[in-house]
Amino acid sequence: MESESNQDLSTEQIIQSTSHLDVIETVISSLQEDQSAMVSRSEEGTTLWKFKYGSVEVFVQLTGETDDDLLAVWSPVLDLPAKNESVLLRKLLELNWTSTFESHFAVMDDKVVVAAQRTVAELSPGEVSRNITMVASVADSYDEILQAEFGA
Repeated sequence: MESESNQDLSTEQIIQSTSHLDVIETVISSLQEDQSAMVSRSEEGTTLWKFKYGSVEVFVQLTGETDDDLLAVWSPVLDLPAKNESVLLRKLLELNWTSTFESHFAVMDDKVVVAAQRTVAELSPGEVSRNITMVASVADSYDEILQAEFGA
């Protein structure tokens, strides 16, 4: 029983000592295609990754490692303006309710994106992996459908 407690403790220590940067890079390396991952780091401590997943590009941004810093994941799926935007926006709202899990559709820089964002406070490696995987999967599932129906 004591060795099991020590083993659980050491596993927890390893998880706590693993940086979010390391976890993100591990997840991206498992998802990227054709060694497509690129990374840039700012002097302020923000790190931005970009990689290809299926037919989409996925962006992952980590502003730092403090509790107040943010993990943001997004993937553009449709350029705006689009055909029948009122129909498109209703469809996106309906999909946000039924099909996007922890991610959501949003508008950013004249593009429809699939996105997820949260603070780093108590962020587990599993949550990092799930956020990146959800955004990549949902974006790859809907980009061609949305472009075919609403692309200008």
